[in-house]
Amino acid sequence: MRQQAGVLYVVATPIGNLGDLSERARRVLAEVDAIAAEDTRETRRLLAYCGISAELIAYHDHNESELTPRLLEALESGQNLALVSDAGTPLISDPGYTLVAAARERGLTVVPIPGASAAICALSASGLPSDRFLFLGFPPRTQARRRAWIEAVAREPGTLVLYESAKRALDTLRDLQAVLGDGRRLVIARELTKQFETFLLGSAGTLIARLESDPEQRLGEMVILVEGCPDSETDATHNESIRVLRLLGESMPLSQAAALAARLTGAKKNALYRLGLELGLGSESR
Repeated sequence: MRQQAGVLYVVATPIGNLGDLSERARRVLAEVDAIAAEDTRETRRLLAYCGISAELIAYHDHNESELTPRLLEALESGQNLALVSDAGTPLISDPGYTLVAAARERGLTVVPIPGASAAICALSASGLPSDRFLFLGFPPRTQARRRAWIEAVAREPGTLVLYESAKRALDTLRDLQAVLGDGRRLVIARELTKQFETFLLGSAGTLIARLESDPEQRLGEMVILVEGCPDSETDATHNESIRVLRLLGESMPLSQAAALAARLTGAKKNALYRLGLELGLGSESR
């Protein structure tokens, strides 16, 4: 008879205050055979707080590919494992995707143990719209790539949520201002659930000035939230795309008109092509 496989628990841990660990997460961490942890020092501190003794396996970006087969073998042999990140929910800008994806492919059971996530905590208390949001993780580190990254989501109507280290926060704020202008509301959520938790609200320019004048606001981990693209800007962009597409569609096939209009307006080529068909610009024989 084939041995029953174990369960992989994806466990959310506190992002600051250790008291935020759920009772269910505490029980799972106490009962599993081993815990795969991004930072064993942080996890050991959490386990000590909870009075839990468990085997810890360092599992991070640098050894994820190497250790995944070993962990899958343990699961298939019947062991139950927990996956935790340094803080918050694993896989949300933290390691774990390789293991979870491989476990799913093999038909193994993966169980989420919900809890803290810095992105959701920040969004819930930011005062920015939360009915639609786009989580972006960490921005690229170079200015050129970072500005292109911001431009790609400039017309997103939902609130933008990104992580940033304190030492790069000013550079990212300056790039947000350069690409998006200074008309949107921004929020910086810093040191969430810790003693010096801070929420700063204002335009990009206001927050840049605040961080430049107060070095304490450039310490710790940050979540930066950006108000989504205003409806008026979205409408104006859409109207301009239609105008350009109509003009080009008068003198060239729709496929070419859509491709050129996309380059001129920044809209998506496929969306413009479908729009052209709706507008009756579908002839390809011009």
